[in-house]
Amino acid sequence: MVRGGAAVLRKCGNFVDDLRVYVRGGTGGMGYPRLGGEGGRGGDVWFVARERITLKSIREKYPLKRFVAGTGANSSVKALKGEKGKDCEVHVPLGISVLCDDGKQIGELNAAGERFLAARGGLGGCLATNFVPCKGQRRIVRLDLKLIADVGLVGFPNAGKSSLLSKVSHAKPEIANYAFTTIQPQLGKIMYADYKQILVADLPGLIEGAHANRGMGHKFLKHVERTKQLLLVVDISGFQLSVKTQFRTAFETILLLTKELELYKEELLTKPALLAINKMDLPCAKDNLNELTKQLQNPQDYLHLLEEEMLPANTLEFKDIIPISTHTGEGIEELKACIRKSIAEEAEQENEEYRKKKLLLLQTSEEQMNRR
Repeated sequence: MVRGGAAVLRKCGNFVDDLRVYVRGGTGGMGYPRLGGEGGRGGDVWFVARERITLKSIREKYPLKRFVAGTGANSSVKALKGEKGKDCEVHVPLGISVLCDDGKQIGELNAAGERFLAARGGLGGCLATNFVPCKGQRRIVRLDLKLIADVGLVGFPNAGKSSLLSKVSHAKPEIANYAFTTIQPQLGKIMYADYKQILVADLPGLIEGAHANRGMGHKFLKHVERTKQLLLVVDISGFQLSVKTQFRTAFETILLLTKELELYKEELLTKPALLAINKMDLPCAKDNLNELTKQLQNPQDYLHLLEEEMLPANTLEFKDIIPISTHTGEGIEELKACIRKSIAEEAEQENEEYRKKKLLLLQTSEEQMNRR
């Protein structure tokens, strides 16, 4: 059983993954009716994806969270066609979804340099507007961040995810013997001898009911969506959140984690997955591992251990199952090797699929040319 500490809540504001901002395109410039001159169009507001940018830094730099583009220049005798107003560019992190205030997604920025038009500038005064300028588009939008990482660590509180991240990378997450040590996502890089790097995200511990937003479940589960692979971390001795909740064995924990992922978004179960069995330094760990291995080999024989509503419709297929101890270091190097191998295999598979698509496109193009 693990107990929560109140002091841990004080760090909750360090990570920002959702920001509500006001954007307004610039007003157009005045037209010149006597000479038929057109005012300049108002400037546009753009979101531009940049590396090393965080939503927290945006909030600190722009506390009012208002982004307004410049007004178009008025038409004049010297310049009948007014100049366009100055655009407003807002640099945002990679992995941003742009949502309307009602929650509808209107854009996405995943790669550096990608741009999204957040608010268009108004027309300048012209014949069509009776030479009266138009106001720019204005609205409130939400910037929703989903972390992009190679591997996402998933597990119940106190499974040892933060300890594992500190072992495989140079990250320094908070580590303690109570639940919810990780209350904000942490990123770390696995560095290999040949300078290969793999980005790992430690996601805050889930609880039963996370898919229904219990324990801020949606806020944490959304970050799993953009990780390439899943690494489930399970305590070999089982898990109990508090004296009021039921004790779960390692096997039951795996099924419940699978259920939470499935209920949140079924597509998550199609991601490649590894399983790390942690705390192998504890007494009876080897006996528990032998029992867990039997259960994983024939899961259908043990499904009666859980209530029917707790059972996932589909199970995760683990590419590798690695016993580890973050305390002694047992199995850590093997786990790092398995992660690298899995990432490389998936990359090769993606490349092969890409080559097949290109070949098919080329063959189709040649067939169309021959018909002519």
